[in-house]
Amino acid sequence: MQLHVQALISQGPGVARIVLSDPDSTEASMSVGFLSSLTVLAAEATASGSLFDQLAARFRAGKGGMYPIAICGVIALAIIIERIVVLFFSAPINKDGFLRGLKKHIYAGDLDKAINYVAGQKNTPLTQVVKAGLMNVPKGEDEVQAALDEASLRETPKLEARTGYLAMLGNAAMLAGLLGTVNGLIQCFEAVAHVNPADKATILSQGISEAMNCTFFGLLIAIPALIMFSVLNGRTQSLINDINEASVSVLNLVVNNKDKFKNMNISSRDDE
Repeated sequence: MQLHVQALISQGPGVARIVLSDPDSTEASMSVGFLSSLTVLAAEATASGSLFDQLAARFRAGKGGMYPIAICGVIALAIIIERIVVLFFSAPINKDGFLRGLKKHIYAGDLDKAINYVAGQKNTPLTQVVKAGLMNVPKGEDEVQAALDEASLRETPKLEARTGYLAMLGNAAMLAGLLGTVNGLIQCFEAVAHVNPADKATILSQGISEAMNCTFFGLLIAIPALIMFSVLNGRTQSLINDINEASVSVLNLVVNNKDKFKNMNISSRDDE
């Protein structure tokens, strides 16, 4: 059986329509379907390339007003990457599993093993706070509380660092885009004031289109920056809550099991 396949190229690059003259052939249909998939992928690749070309053209059209927006975007991107690495990979630890392992040594009354257990864990703000509290167990529960509070005040700023700048950079990018648009409109209206009246509409429309590119890119930077500010801020608060909860748990463990520690003289206000 002879198969006739006709490819009709429609308007637009990379867009093709396959017409099969013998629809009863299953093998031919599969072949045409494969060709159609390749055509669609080629069209998507072409569209993707044209998108970046359009963005580059719009950036160039915005002229000098684009540079403050670009600076805000680069700084915001650097902060986002650094904060994601810290808050989602370096700082987190399985709090519940960590406390379960610590309780075994506390219940056994072995402070040295408890400290070694904490020191052998992943180096995170939470483990540093707990370690500071355990190191002061021989001095009494008041000193343990003070050490936990001090360590929390030292470690918490490390989690909160630089995240607040994202909100500022997002607002700055949006305002810089607005400033670039206003400046472009001013130059546009000044330019049409001394041209042929027949050309005013064309020049004015082109100028406004170019000026609006600043607002477009300002919003393009501001929206992701503000979204990531909220996401990272929420993650930071979650880690801080874990530190506070672990601090209270460790203090309660020390107080409730002070009689189990071997060769330790732990004083408390109740004993005075």
